[in-house]
Amino acid sequence: MYAIEVENLHKKYGQMFQDDVHALKGISLQVKQGEIFGILGPNGAGKTTLVRVLLSIIKPTSGSASIFDKPHSNTEVKTKLSYLAENHTYPRYLTGEQVLEYFGWLSGVRGQKLRDKINETLELVGMTKWRKTKVKKYSKGMTQRIGLAQTLINDSELLFLDEPTDGIDALGRKEIRDLISKLKQEGKTIFLNSHLLSEVEQVCDQIVIMNKGEIIRRGTIESLVATKNAYKIDVEGSATKAIESIKTKVQNIEYTNNQIDITLEQMEQLDFVIDTLRENEISIRSIVPYRQSLEDYFVDVIGKDNA
Repeated sequence: MYAIEVENLHKKYGQMFQDDVHALKGISLQVKQGEIFGILGPNGAGKTTLVRVLLSIIKPTSGSASIFDKPHSNTEVKTKLSYLAENHTYPRYLTGEQVLEYFGWLSGVRGQKLRDKINETLELVGMTKWRKTKVKKYSKGMTQRIGLAQTLINDSELLFLDEPTDGIDALGRKEIRDLISKLKQEGKTIFLNSHLLSEVEQVCDQIVIMNKGEIIRRGTIESLVATKNAYKIDVEGSATKAIESIKTKVQNIEYTNNQIDITLEQMEQLDFVIDTLRENEISIRSIVPYRQSLEDYFVDVIGKDNA
């Protein structure tokens, strides 16, 4: 059973005196239970529309979506999920603790269980010290942390997180990444939308990249960013002579500052490269498969799709 399953989902918005806006164009995807699933795309790609359909905030034009093997609009399903919206706000006269009490009551959590859960979630997001402080005195990062605590208050199985580290400093972002990883270990499913691609790269099991209402790439981080048969080889000593020998069989090779960048036509060529370096008494410090950063890959893919 999948946590989320979407099949051929379309959403059109009618525009007065203009053509319809086709926000989602046949989206299909599956999210496994217990994984961190990232959704990426530029502004206007359809990410927010997709999340709002899954949350039943808006209705799709056609297609289907299910959550935990039930229609996404099923009332029972709503008790199993939580949502952290981008740029969320809370009544400024409430304290952080009161915000969690309010959302706990809305989620059906009561009494000692709610009090224990408030203590636990405030500790998890590092807000215990400011539990009695009013929201109007919170920084953007503190508001974001209370938002995360709010998504955890009813112990949901599926969390939709929209820009969860927005406004949080580098140390705080690491703490949030660690928290997301901990939630995964507890069996939670995380549906993550973030513009901080370095954050996505570090925590997500699977991603999709959307553009103009369509999914244009999908897979694991490694399967998308890895370059086939490309390596970075760090060496000690001058390898100029060895490089000349290697070029007799390997065409795509560059050598600068004790680093060899090489792309092979066949994997057997790697043995030839290593043997040639050793024959020339060149010490090999490391051989690392070349991979792009997710950010570079994302920019490249969107650029080609928009061309």
